[in-house]
Amino acid sequence: MTFKAAESLAEQIARHVGRQIVTGDLVEGERIQELRIASELNVSRGSVREALLLLERRRLINIYPRRGAVVAEMSAQQIRSLFEVITLLLGVIARRAADNWRQADVEPFTQLLEQLQNLSRQGDIEGFYEGSFEFFRLGYRFALNTYIEEMLEDLQPALQRSYYLALHTNKRELQEAHNHFKAIMEAILLRKSDQAVILVEEFCRHLRNLVLDSLARMKQIELAWAQRSRR
Repeated sequence: MTFKAAESLAEQIARHVGRQIVTGDLVEGERIQELRIASELNVSRGSVREALLLLERRRLINIYPRRGAVVAEMSAQQIRSLFEVITLLLGVIARRAADNWRQADVEPFTQLLEQLQNLSRQGDIEGFYEGSFEFFRLGYRFALNTYIEEMLEDLQPALQRSYYLALHTNKRELQEAHNHFKAIMEAILLRKSDQAVILVEEFCRHLRNLVLDSLARMKQIELAWAQRSRR
């Protein structure tokens, strides 16, 4: 693993372990082994503990007395709660972006939308996934509110975990997501703030339902395997 000097060591460790949770390499209920991570990354256990506290704040793990850290469950209720908050925050950003954008703000979004379209056509799920969150991050500054930006940054890993699951369900969702991003951007550029908020709500609702469906299928598969193994 190559660390970046701009980030604290704990942040880099948290990003590394968080990525394993997002992609499913570490599954819900699995114990996070501090010693293994420290050895694997050649860092101190103290730095790993700091990273785990960051991951707990970002709702990717739970830390229990005497039991240690385990990967957090991804339940239907948690998904609904997450998207309820995300929808409200992104709606605020969309409204303020429509009201406050300037010409210099447009080009990065236009270029990224073109890139996402190409990635969708190529069926590049990983690239599209990364580009989608760059699209979100570009918009955070329109919040004009550091509390909202910090809340979104903290909630982003949980959203990434959900979004990763959704995109890997069906490659056709790449084009669907691109269409949503494009429609939201068009409403913002026309300064139609109410329409932009409605489109954000539609996208979040679509994504939430997709994640819930994917989660339900995954749970059914796990249950079927568990029943089969007991025979």
